[in-house]
Amino acid sequence: MLIFTQIADIRRFIAQQKDQNKSIGFVPTMGALHKGHISLTETSKKNCNITVCSIFVNPTQFNDKKDLERYPRTPEKDTELLEKNGCDVLFLPSVHEMYPNGTEKELFDFGNLDKILEGHFRAGHFSGVAQVVKRLFEIVTPDKAFFGSKDYQQVMIVKALVKQMHAPIEIVACPILRETDGLAMSSRNVLLSEEERKISSVIPKLMQEAKTIILQKGIEAGKTFIENETSKQPLMKLDYFEVCHADTLQIISNLNESKNRIALIACFVGRIRLIDNLSL
Repeated sequence: MLIFTQIADIRRFIAQQKDQNKSIGFVPTMGALHKGHISLTETSKKNCNITVCSIFVNPTQFNDKKDLERYPRTPEKDTELLEKNGCDVLFLPSVHEMYPNGTEKELFDFGNLDKILEGHFRAGHFSGVAQVVKRLFEIVTPDKAFFGSKDYQQVMIVKALVKQMHAPIEIVACPILRETDGLAMSSRNVLLSEEERKISSVIPKLMQEAKTIILQKGIEAGKTFIENETSKQPLMKLDYFEVCHADTLQIISNLNESKNRIALIACFVGRIRLIDNLSL
């Protein structure tokens, strides 16, 4: 596996591969890699000639400085995992390399998409995401980029970004990978204490129960169920549970408003914020 830390070097390599008509698959990450990330690189390897993975903890997408400081960083372990699983290229830039002129946020217009759900509770988050993804896309110039569907709203933001960039990049949303108890795989899971980790496993179970209630009794009944059940857990604090149109993320209150629906949740377990989603 080739490792690049400088933009000029990886650009040179990518240009050489494209001169040989090789397709480039790209998996952008913030590190602390798990099986979910590896499944993205495996999907990329099946679809593209060269698979590039980036590891960069992007400061501009954190609206909480303590959350940025807490975010797990395991570059040596991540490098070993990628090499073991056949990744071709790792891009490992510094903050200065990515933002030589400082980390002032670039502004984007995604309409209502970046203002609801995650956008509402993490103001400015998606501008930071769009800023770094745009930069990475300009550097790597991939044919396809692979993202996990756990970050459902983020995938929609990235698709909107690609349209704004007029970039010929196909965004591939890959299925959520889960732990044996159902918890969606996340880099943040390693930050949970043993007790918090046990409580976290309740989230996917509640989502499944809420789905049954929603389909039988309606959306409000499902939301009430989630609010009541999460409030019973002393370490759990609900940010939101909403049912949305899966193509627009417009929040709906009646099942008749859309046949293509998705339920999304965000909640804290202790200090760690977890998200998940489930098709309805």
